[in-house]
Amino acid sequence: MRVFVTGATGFIGSAVVRELLDAGHQVTGLARSDASVEALRAAGAEVRRGDLADPAGLAEGAAAADAVAHLAFIHDFSGTFDFAAACAADLRAVEAIGAALEGSDKPFVMSSGTALLQPGRLNTEEDTAPPESFGAVRARNEDAAVALADRGVRSAAVRFSPTVHGRGDKGFVSMLIGTAREKGFAAYVGDGANRWPAVHRTDAARLVRLALESAPAGTRLHAVGEEGVPFRDIAAVIGSHLDVPVRSITAEEAPDHFGWLAHVVGLDVPASNTLTRKWLGWEPAGPGLIEDLEEGHYFTA
Repeated sequence: MRVFVTGATGFIGSAVVRELLDAGHQVTGLARSDASVEALRAAGAEVRRGDLADPAGLAEGAAAADAVAHLAFIHDFSGTFDFAAACAADLRAVEAIGAALEGSDKPFVMSSGTALLQPGRLNTEEDTAPPESFGAVRARNEDAAVALADRGVRSAAVRFSPTVHGRGDKGFVSMLIGTAREKGFAAYVGDGANRWPAVHRTDAARLVRLALESAPAGTRLHAVGEEGVPFRDIAAVIGSHLDVPVRSITAEEAPDHFGWLAHVVGLDVPASNTLTRKWLGWEPAGPGLIEDLEEGHYFTA
């Protein structure tokens, strides 16, 4: 297949590009910078210049391909990050790509997240975000993508774990390590029993490929290698490797300690991968999160 990939040079996207190329597919990656162009060409992919602010360009890229993996999302982890605006841009992209693929039966995979789901219980692929929740804003984009199955698109949403881990990760775990270095201790909220699903980067990339190749139309898939890692276990490994104390803090203290990340550290959103494995034969094979942290590469300068 000729696969058009947005977010093609990101942490997950670059692994997906490699996975697709190694499986014999052709890849055209969306690039918004010269550095991204160079990275894609070095990987052996073709390049289309553009970004999420150009729905017409996204539609053209989709129409020229046999399949689309939409992995881009505006992640601006600054204090001015406008989540609603980022979700709105993502929805415009989903709609533009969907319109270009309508009636073609071509596969379209878009990225979502298990963190959007219902807290305090094990979520399955058939669960959806609570309508009144913070995550419901992005969940509407997932709904729009899945609904394309009724318009002749073999669409699927891949919900990534809050932690997609591996070498080169600059996401939540790296941020937690940076906070522990800055504050002089690794923290968890309350008893730290809240659980984060996790998946290794290579397993996540393989799932995207399998979804493009064979996911049933209108499905939601869970890129989940571990159903839920207790947050206190993550803090304990960070404290051990940095040689700093590990402490419990209250929910009221969390914003001062973690900044905007306080909205994430207390999440208890375990998720199952049972249906994903059944539908696609996907079996996670990479190391677990704690094992990956114990390797030490997260703590090198």
